[in-house]
Amino acid sequence: MIRIRLPYVAAAALLLAIEIAIALFIKGGFVRHTLGDFLVVILLYAALRGVFPVGARAAAALTFAFACLIEAAQAAGLFACVSSPAARIALGATFAWTDIAAYAAGAAFALLADPGGLRRRRR
Repeated sequence: MIRIRLPYVAAAALLLAIEIAIALFIKGGFVRHTLGDFLVVILLYAALRGVFPVGARAAAALTFAFACLIEAAQAAGLFACVSSPAARIALGATFAWTDIAAYAAGAAFALLADPGGLRRRRR
């Protein structure tokens, strides 16, 4: 069931604009390779929370797992035949353990920054 939550959708849209700017204007270094990976997990978290009625912990776990799945596909060379420049930017091309660390940090940040992120459910 889809349930639009505008603060999350707005955050995802802002993060998408930042990610596009990074891809277009920054060609390398910490911002492109590490900060971009950190932010993309937060973007996915916000998009997931903005559209689907999923809890904060589940959203953090799902976005981290998805990012790691993409990284594993890079390690296996599954994206080698992708020719679209936009798809190559979005999917990445090479495996790096530092990317996984950035994804973990992004998921943790999203969970901690979300006002409902660490609240316990009342029974």
